[in-house]
Amino acid sequence: MRFRQVHLDFHTSEAILGIGSQFSRSQFQNMLRIGHVDSITIFSKCHHGWAYHPSEANTMHPHLSFDLLGEMIDAAHEIGVKTPVYLSAGLDEKLARRHPEWLIRDAEDRTRWVRDFMTPGYHEFCFNTPYLDILLAQIHEVVSNYDADGIFLDIVGIRECRCQYCVAALRETGQDPRDEAAVAALGERTYLNYTRRVRETIDAVKPGLPVFHNSSHQLRGRRDLAHVNSHLELESLPTGGWGYDHFPLSARYVQSLGMDYLGMTGKFHTSWGEFGGYKHPNALRFETALSLAHGAKCSIGDQLHPSGLMDEATYALIGAAYAEVEAKEPWCRGTSSVADIAVLSLEAARVACPDAQEKDERTHLADAGAVRILTEGHYLYDIVDVEADFSRYKVLILPDEVPVWSELRDALNIFTANGGKVLATGRSGLNVAGDTFMLELGLDWKGTNPYQPSYFHPDFPPGSLLPASFVMYGEGQLVELNGGRSLGRRENPYFNRDVFTFSSHLHTPSAGEDNGPGMIESQNGIYIAWNVFGDYADNGHLILKEMVLHALSRLLPRPSLRCDLPARGIATLQYQAEGNRYINHLLYASPVLKGRVEVIEDIVPLQDVAVSLRLPTFASIKRVYLAPSMEELTYMAGEYGEINYTVPYLENHQMVVLELV
Repeated sequence: MRFRQVHLDFHTSEAILGIGSQFSRSQFQNMLRIGHVDSITIFSKCHHGWAYHPSEANTMHPHLSFDLLGEMIDAAHEIGVKTPVYLSAGLDEKLARRHPEWLIRDAEDRTRWVRDFMTPGYHEFCFNTPYLDILLAQIHEVVSNYDADGIFLDIVGIRECRCQYCVAALRETGQDPRDEAAVAALGERTYLNYTRRVRETIDAVKPGLPVFHNSSHQLRGRRDLAHVNSHLELESLPTGGWGYDHFPLSARYVQSLGMDYLGMTGKFHTSWGEFGGYKHPNALRFETALSLAHGAKCSIGDQLHPSGLMDEATYALIGAAYAEVEAKEPWCRGTSSVADIAVLSLEAARVACPDAQEKDERTHLADAGAVRILTEGHYLYDIVDVEADFSRYKVLILPDEVPVWSELRDALNIFTANGGKVLATGRSGLNVAGDTFMLELGLDWKGTNPYQPSYFHPDFPPGSLLPASFVMYGEGQLVELNGGRSLGRRENPYFNRDVFTFSSHLHTPSAGEDNGPGMIESQNGIYIAWNVFGDYADNGHLILKEMVLHALSRLLPRPSLRCDLPARGIATLQYQAEGNRYINHLLYASPVLKGRVEVIEDIVPLQDVAVSLRLPTFASIKRVYLAPSMEELTYMAGEYGEINYTVPYLENHQMVVLELV
């Protein structure tokens, strides 16, 4: 898979004339050269349902007069650019109006995406209908007739459907279509049957051709869904609603699966479907560097004008980022993450947990909050599921509401028995029923604190925090010491805010009394009695981060990496086996919220960034240098075997290479 890809959309109405009329092979090639592009996903079929080539399995766009797909493939291959081919799998608007009975329906018989046919937009198909055979014929035609370098299938995933085909399928097996569990199980079977038949269809013509099924989100904990793909493409457009925290969360999980993957952003000011919107070049420079720092290749989304003319401004913009990526590629191939800490994803834990109870959607913020705190603390971490090898890590974090069942408890006990440490917060550690604490963390759980908010008064070393009682906005737990040591006490307000008992504008102050421990340290780890990760993602209260960082300073006193980047700086460490070297990535940019869009415009350079690395192979280091400039860095050995160096200048992204003998 190539490093510098473009994902070229072309969702074009039949109401537009002259489709592809200005397409020029030389202009197309020239734009790819300007953009430093080495792979471009081009289109066989769009959301409107039209084919962009002669077709017996579909209908060519009525205002296209030539084989646009074939011309693009030939033009790209002529200059060494690969061409995966895109088909809109879930959407086909022309067919939706001919066969509305094949669409996904909810219990009220509403369609998906737009709920009626009087609203502009698309309608999603159910793969448990005759539509699947039509789609497979379209895929077979492309693979048979064109030299595609892969197949990209869009708008797919596990769906719950109550169309008449799904209702009939359930009733034929004696199941009730009003049973949510039965409907969900059928949705799983329908999706996996679709992915199997796609693979069989392609392999019958070109065995092993790369295939990716885009569902927009890689569900943590569902490795089976990841492996229906030959590789992964993490759709994460920061300005399109994903934000700049989204990609690191997905990437830190996906890289641990050992699959080839890329980070997909867009050139748009906002998101897909936008014409005439361009983000600042510095934003794309940062976003592509962010992919490299997390072991990913890069993809940038664009949309072709109906005329077929490639937009010069877009490829100048993309080229500014991809010229840098091209120079950095030799140090980014075949890398693996180096991490001290594993975060057991709350999403993944709920997927694996027997009889897990779904909580408020807001609790899904726990994973995002953990990523934000660990990134701002410049720790090396992975996001993992229950199938991960916990022994690779020194600390395992259970964020906020991770239930613990017997198999997970046994795995955690093995982890701590071998010297690993656990950081658990909030309800994490309780059994599936939520009434018994399952971990040995020096405490007894007594229930949920009826007071909200409550307060935390830390007992940290002098100077680390102001001597104060800090408000904890979220739910807290009542715990007592049982072999552990308190790192701070819980305080309650005078009363909860109520119609007859309220004080001031927001909430009642602390009564100042010690109502038990709020943070407990034991031989096996540390427990914090609030949902600190989800709350930090929600409101960014500084004390929440300080509590976690203090806990980690005790659980991991000598982390593999320390640096003095600002909080918005990002530091990762990758190992490249082929080159027998470590690559320390340092990034810094500060997104600004402008209205509803997070924007990167100015990149403020940093000077003299100090880094300390502890590597098991320090004694065999041959040289340290900056890449791709090849500037040698001086380094020194520290007191505990760490290597210390200073990066003289950091503008957006810098790689420090540590070559081993």
